[in-house]
Parts: sequence; structure tokens; C-alpha cells
Amino acid sequence: MANNNAYPSEHHEGPEGTKWIWKVFWILLIVTTVEVVLGIIKPEVLMGQVLGTSVLNIIFIVLTLAKAYYIVSEFMHLGHERKNFIWTITLPIVILIPYLTFILLTEGGYMNAMSQM
Repeated sequence: MANNNAYPSEHHEGPEGTKWIWKVFWILLIVTTVEVVLGIIKPEVLMGQVLGTSVLNIIFIVLTLAKAYYIVSEFMHLGHERKNFIWTITLPIVILIPYLTFILLTEGGYMNAMSQM
């Protein structure tokens, strides 16, 4: 029978108990509450245009990406993996998400300009 201790990357120490899940719950609840409150009140100061969209939309994008990072890090246990594996997963995301966000905002601004003609 093979010695499983020879492969340390196969055994991951995760957080013990339920304290960590409550911490994650409260952080995600606060970020979601901020998003909902901003979506309801839509402060006029955040409605200025930047990169073809409002500052409020950019705040929503940043908060959503922060929530996605935290969910992947904690619930999918990526934060407890080896650094090489983390970079293998996150590097394409770090490159593609800003690129796709730029395309969305640029084309959205173009479509908005074309619809007003």
C-alpha cells in the first residue's frame, strides 16, 4: 500500500469549527448590504460618468469581484491551497476579468452613444 504522507499537497488543513463560516457570512452580508443600499438610494454624487459608465456601476463591479474572490477563497478552499495552484487559477482571472470589463464598458458606452443619435 502506498504511503500517503509522501504527498503533502494531497492533505490540506482547513479551518476548524464554525467560527470561520460565521466570519465569512458576516463579511458577505455587509458587502451585499452595501450593494443593496447603494442600489436603492443611488446617490447622485456616484452617477457621474467614468469609462462609459457611472461610478456607481464601477463600485458594484468592484464589490462583486471582492465577494467572488472571498467566496472562492473560503468556500472553495482555494485560500488553503499551495501558492502555485492558486496562481494557476487566479492569473488567467486577473488578466481576463479586467479585459472583459473594459470591453463591456467600452461597447456599452458605444451602444449608448449610437442609441442617442
